[in-house]
Amino acid sequence: MPHALWTVWVLGTVISLFKEGAPDQASPLTCDPTGVCDGHSRSLISIPSGLTATVTSLDLSNNKIAYVSNSDLRMCVNLRALRLGSNSIDTIEEDSFFSLGSLEHLDLSYNHLANLSASWFRPLTSLNVLNLLGNPYKTLGKTPLFSHLTKLRILKVGHSYLFTEIQEKDFVGLTFLKELEIDASNLQKYAPRSLKVIQNISHLILHVKQPTFLMKISEDLFRSLGHLELRDTHLDNFHFSKVSTIETKTIKKFTFRNVKITDEGFNEMVKLLNYVSEILDVEFDSCTLNGIGDFDITVMDTNKDISKIETLTIRRLYIPNFYSFYDLSSLYSLTGTVKKITIESSKVFLVPCSLSQHLKSLEYLDLSGNLIVENSLTNAACEYAWPSLQTLILRQNHLRSLEKTGEVLLTLKNLTNLDISKNNFHPISKTCQWPERMKYLNLSNTRIQSLTKCIPQTLEVLDVSNNSLSSFSLTMPQLRELYISGNKLKTLPDASSLPMLLVMRISRNTINMFSKEQLDSFKKLKTLEAGSNSFICSCEFLSFTQGRQALAQVLVDWPENYLCDSPSHVRGQRVQDTHLSVSECHKVAVVSAVCCVLFLLILLAGVLCHRFHGLWYMKMMWAWLQAKRKPRRAPPRDLCYDAFVSYSEQDSHWVENLMVQELEHFNPPFKLCLHKRDFVPGKWIIDNIIDSIEKSHKTIFVLSENFVKSEWCKYELDFSHFRLFDENNDAAILVLLEPLERKAIPQRFCKLRKIMNTKTYLEWPTDEAQQEGFWLNLRTAIKS
Repeated sequence: MPHALWTVWVLGTVISLFKEGAPDQASPLTCDPTGVCDGHSRSLISIPSGLTATVTSLDLSNNKIAYVSNSDLRMCVNLRALRLGSNSIDTIEEDSFFSLGSLEHLDLSYNHLANLSASWFRPLTSLNVLNLLGNPYKTLGKTPLFSHLTKLRILKVGHSYLFTEIQEKDFVGLTFLKELEIDASNLQKYAPRSLKVIQNISHLILHVKQPTFLMKISEDLFRSLGHLELRDTHLDNFHFSKVSTIETKTIKKFTFRNVKITDEGFNEMVKLLNYVSEILDVEFDSCTLNGIGDFDITVMDTNKDISKIETLTIRRLYIPNFYSFYDLSSLYSLTGTVKKITIESSKVFLVPCSLSQHLKSLEYLDLSGNLIVENSLTNAACEYAWPSLQTLILRQNHLRSLEKTGEVLLTLKNLTNLDISKNNFHPISKTCQWPERMKYLNLSNTRIQSLTKCIPQTLEVLDVSNNSLSSFSLTMPQLRELYISGNKLKTLPDASSLPMLLVMRISRNTINMFSKEQLDSFKKLKTLEAGSNSFICSCEFLSFTQGRQALAQVLVDWPENYLCDSPSHVRGQRVQDTHLSVSECHKVAVVSAVCCVLFLLILLAGVLCHRFHGLWYMKMMWAWLQAKRKPRRAPPRDLCYDAFVSYSEQDSHWVENLMVQELEHFNPPFKLCLHKRDFVPGKWIIDNIIDSIEKSHKTIFVLSENFVKSEWCKYELDFSHFRLFDENNDAAILVLLEPLERKAIPQRFCKLRKIMNTKTYLEWPTDEAQQEGFWLNLRTAIKS
């Protein structure tokens, strides 16, 4: 029994070890040749072992690491970035970072570090960025943590709920920070002068829910801070209290992010901004105004230093009681010097004419992502409105008529840049009116399908990207930059209509190719972006693109975005790397060569046919095919003749006067078939020969020199060669009128030559005494 328990315990231990080790084995640390190692989101429970001096960057964020020992990173002497955020680290041994003298970036955010130790950071003399956000410490410790970090430029500390106290010694030793982020949403105690020890802070991000300590913090920062950003702050009950006079005020920008404010709180905020007399830039992002615009006019009038603000940015402003909102006349006195206003995604549908007229210094206005339509724009761009306006952005509103929009903006005499992208202007009219100084027009993502003369001819920059344009035929004599990506163009625009063009971006169209002549026609073109098109990788296109080294200086996205779409076997390959075969690149030459070869073959075949009687073989093949369609031998009842006589016309005297007399006048008579007498008139001669031989019991060939030279005798002999001799019978009777050498018989009649060698033939005797015996033998041969 103890042995069984021991076995169960061992198996359980092995299984637990396997479970613990499985994540490391399943998702090992990966490093590139430069020493950048990625191990984030790998479910690691400890820092991987075996790290060496080659590691320069180590990302172990979003794991389950709980402990950092003094040996984990001992060999990483060249480590410059260490990211341990979003783990479960609650313990770091004192000398864990002892060898990290080269470390520049350390992220320990969102772990379980309840107590921070100065000994961790003392060796980190090169540290530039330190992130300690989201750890459950209440304070930054009893001793200064950062006094040895002389190179520190970005510091992030605090916790949304647990960090409650900022002590005077917390930031001792820090003299200059580019960015300081403090999450003190639940701040309960602030020691005066705590932040004053930092002589210069470019950007302070302060998370404070209640503004209780805001004035004390501001007093410490006014002479050292450039940009103050308040996050998640409730300014509903904020009250400005004037602090002691500050000799130097350096804050140039105020940002309110996710801040809640009331009408009364806004009045107090104006006092604060007025106190910071050098403020130039104010930004509201994702803020909520719980009011109806009942601002105190006396506050606005008495705090005129705020009128020095030049830039106002409002994004995603939410006003719950918007439809009960007062007009903005109480704020007019604060707008005199504003040069740049951005109001994005805030449901603005109307800008009062009187407000537009007060914005006399306004040069830049961005109303993107709102509810502006042509009628409300008419009210906003009334006479004397925005007299200095140069740039107007109306991106993603509800404009529908390009003609009406241009007409409304005629009052803006100084307008040069107009962005009306992401509206819907399809279709557009043929002609339009625009401010005379228009130089830049953005019509991207407006669903237009064609361009007309409604586009102003004075433009230097035109953006019509991401529409449905299939061509560009406008004449734009002053256009320097054309952005026409994401359309349906098949070719580059005509260069003659764009004589001043310097930049053209025409990617993501359906362009098949462009030639050297097309590019050279753009005399002043310096930059062309034409990638992500459907390129046909023809030999000419490849030769042009691969043969010009200077092309890469013009094509800004070469070669990565230039891929072949056809031919199919190179689809997806980079144009730069594509090579076609000789047959694909020289089709004319290949076709010419093939034709020449075919001509030579035909010529050779003709010569061979003539030399080896090829024509004869073809004629015989036809005759043979004709004969094959008929029975091999006619039935006895269909035989009309005793013999068919094949002879030369020059031997007709012998045949007609001697043979016919001897055979047809014999008793019993023989019936002979002669072509002169018995061939059917009008019937093809070949058919006559075939039918006559088929209807004859025998075929008599009267052989002579004349026979061999006769064309028709050849046909008759040819057919017999196929039809009779191939049947191995004795239907052929050979009669030699005169001695005939075998070599006089054509080579193609090989079987006839063989028969003459193996069988007896009748030879016409010149001696009259022997002629009677000749006729007797012939009659006997016919009867056989």
